[in-house]
Amino acid sequence: MVTHARPAKPPRLTADEFDVLYRRLLSRAAWASGDRGALDALTPARVLAAAREVRTGRTVTLAAPVETLPGPDNPEPARHRMSGQPEEDVPGGLHFARDSFAMNVHGDADSHIDALCHVIYDGTLHGGVAASSVTADGATTLSIEAARDGIVGRGVLLDIPRLRGVRWLEPGDHVTVDDLTAAETAQRVRVTEGDLLFVRVGHRRRRAELGAWHAADARAGLHPSALEFLADRRVAVLGGDGNNDTAPSSTEGVDFPVHVLAIHAMGLHLLDYLQFEDLAPLCAAEGRWSFLCVIAPLRLPDATGSPVNPIAVL
Repeated sequence: MVTHARPAKPPRLTADEFDVLYRRLLSRAAWASGDRGALDALTPARVLAAAREVRTGRTVTLAAPVETLPGPDNPEPARHRMSGQPEEDVPGGLHFARDSFAMNVHGDADSHIDALCHVIYDGTLHGGVAASSVTADGATTLSIEAARDGIVGRGVLLDIPRLRGVRWLEPGDHVTVDDLTAAETAQRVRVTEGDLLFVRVGHRRRRAELGAWHAADARAGLHPSALEFLADRRVAVLGGDGNNDTAPSSTEGVDFPVHVLAIHAMGLHLLDYLQFEDLAPLCAAEGRWSFLCVIAPLRLPDATGSPVNPIAVL
């Protein structure tokens, strides 16, 4: 397989350059300015077309197991408590084992989806909604409830480490527009309007083989300019096996430029810290990188996001 050479490191954006990019993407995404943002691209016709991607009927998760032990990238792990477990001296009859969970949805380890109310930028949410709509009791608009009926569409996985012939991208590395277009060519797939785009950087594989690290300070992700590709194709969702944003940030004065551009400007729901280590080998074996994808966030009416377990159906 011919590999794509690692591109030169893209330039760091100044605050003014980022502002120009933000405004350009905002104007191009005017069609996605409603309460559902870019999910409006998932019309019934596109869902029906996505169903035709199913050929073998094989299903595979895109989520990592929820972690309950602390680590460098997970100082506040999910808390799992059991109750009702049987004891040796419990008399006969019916009993129920029970669980309770508590978690930081937007951490750096567990797979989750970001709602459009997650990013506050210059005092507003997506679509110019006042930031005050997010209160101590929850978000009164743009919450994850917008996806209550599920997100169903054609998923496309672009595998950047495979493209470059490496096991993973090192922390601090960037995925560029050239990477995305070269991956399309190499994988013989094209991202089209309404697709659910998943970009693999190999974060999960690196973590599994080398151990967890402080991902908040160092991780691979998309360069902000790569969002031009998403605007060109009018994708409905962006998901990654890292945070989607590179760390350290590539933008002066903005720590999470991809989150700002994707969620705030373009109305894209983001899925962070997925895992593609089960899906990528299946796609390679079958020689196709598109599939039906079903995403079902929890019904959390006032929440800024949700734990999530996307399912690819090949």
